[in-house]
Amino acid sequence: MEMGEPSEIDHHHLDSATATATASTTATTHHLNVPAGLSQHEFDDLKHLVFQFHTYELRPGQCSSLLSQLIRAPRDVVWSVVRRFDKPQIYKHFIKSCSVAEDFIMTVGCTRDVYVISGLPAATSTERLDILDDDQYVTGFSITGGDHRLRNYRSVTTVHEMERDGQIWTVVLESYIVDVPEGNTEEDTRLFADTVVKLNLQKLTSVTEGMARAAAAAAAAAAAAATATATATAATTTAAGIKYNSDISGHICKI
Repeated sequence: MEMGEPSEIDHHHLDSATATATASTTATTHHLNVPAGLSQHEFDDLKHLVFQFHTYELRPGQCSSLLSQLIRAPRDVVWSVVRRFDKPQIYKHFIKSCSVAEDFIMTVGCTRDVYVISGLPAATSTERLDILDDDQYVTGFSITGGDHRLRNYRSVTTVHEMERDGQIWTVVLESYIVDVPEGNTEEDTRLFADTVVKLNLQKLTSVTEGMARAAAAAAAAAAAAATATATATAATTTAAGIKYNSDISGHICKI
């Protein structure tokens, strides 16, 4: 588990670099609203985790959202992709490249420079890793600089196992908080950010389900090869036994 301050996992999303002591805030209620893709019963099992990791203090002029994605792949496979702070382009759309320092170590406080494809209202984004907890499958980052309009953007992603229709699925929850740019409405800002997150989660699904299928195919091939080897060995042993018995019988007849 990698963390900064001891209380960062539980409280980092309640802090804001731009908040003032006199600013009025309102806590988000993501834990009270079922995100698309989950049933009420399924969400009830995750509600306490949503409250713990996906609660923010909203200041005037900010918006927040929580999105979910069901993935037919083992949680460890999904987490292996989500945790790669240095490789966001593996599953995130609109990223042309990502660079980190030569002596980069993936730990809380490290940064990355993300370069966005042309055509978007952004060019670069400098981002800081806020959380990386391999035990609880939680990660999160904040945007600290760059040429873009997502000021004070912070995001948290959690990865969970869930049973549905007798099968084990992975559900990914991703939330964010961001300033509403001047000249934009809260609805417009949330629509834009939600769209980007949804597209990223859909690509994450495609990537990790492909990885899971490839791993399953490799395991099946290995099992088939092992079975074939065992069958061939058994056949060879049987043939040798038959020949041995035949030789013995011939020898007895001669006697």
